[in-house]
Amino acid sequence: MAWLRIRLTEEQQRVVNEERSVYPNPRIREKMLALWLLHNGLTRENVAKIVGISRATIQRYVAAFREGGLEGLGQWNPNRPVSEMVGYRELIRESLEKQPVRTVAEACERIFQLTGLQRGPTQVRKFLRDMRLKFLRVRAIPVPPKKTWPSTSKPKRLFMTPS
Repeated sequence: MAWLRIRLTEEQQRVVNEERSVYPNPRIREKMLALWLLHNGLTRENVAKIVGISRATIQRYVAAFREGGLEGLGQWNPNRPVSEMVGYRELIRESLEKQPVRTVAEACERIFQLTGLQRGPTQVRKFLRDMRLKFLRVRAIPVPPKKTWPSTSKPKRLFMTPS
């Protein structure tokens, strides 16, 4: 099978050139960089070495571009499991904002009471971080030392007299 060269229009060149450096998702930036290098005439093997991915991945990027254009290449659908707690997100948020917890263990217990889902501290910590909730450190407020009063302290001599 002959390799077909990637040719971008002026508008596509502008979009790819911009998104390869400023797009928020690093995978999409990687795809745009690979597409830009292919457009500039590099081989797929060289592009794979430069970008740091396999040649087969470059082939998938090219196939996605040929099928869906830049929109097809710009899709990022990671195949990750979705937590069961997502359905209770607002309920958990309202409860924790109304009555904050002090520890992750308390958060685990509160989530169990609200939803019936038993989760470990690591999962709860990650879930709360994804919701942009964070624990505020509770520390003692420093208090200045008590001042000594002249009536309670022994008077100090400034000079010693020889005896």
